[in-house]
Amino acid sequence: MTRHLHIDAFSGVSGDMFLGALVDTGVPLSALEKGLKGLGIKGYRLREQQVIRNSIRATKVDVDIRKGFTKPLSLATIKKTLKNSRLSDTIRTQALHTFQLLAEAEGRVHGQEPTKVHFHEVGVIDSLVDIVGTLLGFAHLNITTVSFSPINLGAGTISTAHGLLPVPGPAVAHMAQGIPILSNGPAIEFTTPTGIALVKTLSQDCKPLPPLTPQTVGYGAGTADPHGWPNVLRVFVGSQDSDSLNHTERVFQLETNIDDMNPQLYEVIMERLFEAGALDVTLTPTIMKRSRPGTIVTVIALSQDLQVLQSLLFSETSTLGIRIQEMDRAILPRSFQTIRLLGGPVRMKIAGLGQGRSKVTPEYRDCVTLAERTKQPVQTIIDLARRTYVSSKTPSRRKTSPAKLAERK
Repeated sequence: MTRHLHIDAFSGVSGDMFLGALVDTGVPLSALEKGLKGLGIKGYRLREQQVIRNSIRATKVDVDIRKGFTKPLSLATIKKTLKNSRLSDTIRTQALHTFQLLAEAEGRVHGQEPTKVHFHEVGVIDSLVDIVGTLLGFAHLNITTVSFSPINLGAGTISTAHGLLPVPGPAVAHMAQGIPILSNGPAIEFTTPTGIALVKTLSQDCKPLPPLTPQTVGYGAGTADPHGWPNVLRVFVGSQDSDSLNHTERVFQLETNIDDMNPQLYEVIMERLFEAGALDVTLTPTIMKRSRPGTIVTVIALSQDLQVLQSLLFSETSTLGIRIQEMDRAILPRSFQTIRLLGGPVRMKIAGLGQGRSKVTPEYRDCVTLAERTKQPVQTIIDLARRTYVSSKTPSRRKTSPAKLAERK
């Protein structure tokens, strides 16, 4: 059986909401406190309380800061803190990846290199505790796969160290690229940079609540308590039959035939379709009327993305009509695990085949980024990622891992 957690972010997501939801599912606060000691930082305490958010009982976990850092910390300093910690390799790698996402977003917003970013607005201790605490909570629950619903970002404006900014804040907006989002409810900020960075680290699988047998449902409260709106993060924790391959979901197929468009435009069109939420985009050569060569453009989408993708096809191509079909899609249960190679992290996509079997594929874009950074062929990085993953799953007899061998070279 697969241990699955679904993140229902109908009211957004933040670090403290994650902590509250996990404690509400049964993760003892004492277990988080014990695990967080591995960070080696002091000057804070965790406080748990039961609160009501628009008639819904939820758990609120606060990080009370007694003594903070005297100045903002750079990404390099945070990485050093994590690497010198007593956390497990998995937790350390996931935390490093989450802070890398935050630094890249902040750097892009302020026109800086990620290495030049200093963490001050998010609160360094808050961020470390929220991120590492959440990862510890997932590990405590033995979560193997994670999915999430479209994320509610909120609306209105927020006051920051840089002045008044629109909701979502620029860092959240940057990290929201490539994942389904929405804006609903009162005009407040629902999703924080830490919250969306954690979602992207933990899962790349956005979909409605999948088939599972729930064992517990947790509610984590946000700080704000707007009138008439339940500001909570809900998580479902349950089991999925990993030996069954009959996992299906409802999707829509959009299809159109084109014979009068410059082929050079297809590259940009495909990129924009994927950015708008397309699950898959394919181009198929065909012969159309009067023996003219043409192209069949096929897009697979979830229901919430149907309208925007349809509009994109009409505006970005020469088509005058689109065929739309609703159908079932059979998918394998999947999860992501981040491994660390010399030069940076690579996410491994793990698909369950049943009866304990699986197939593993390195995330191509991560491999390309690492290849550019290390000046090595992409295929070399892909092969090294596979070997490193297999080595991490093989019982150790004091053998040196491929990643360590690469570091020595």
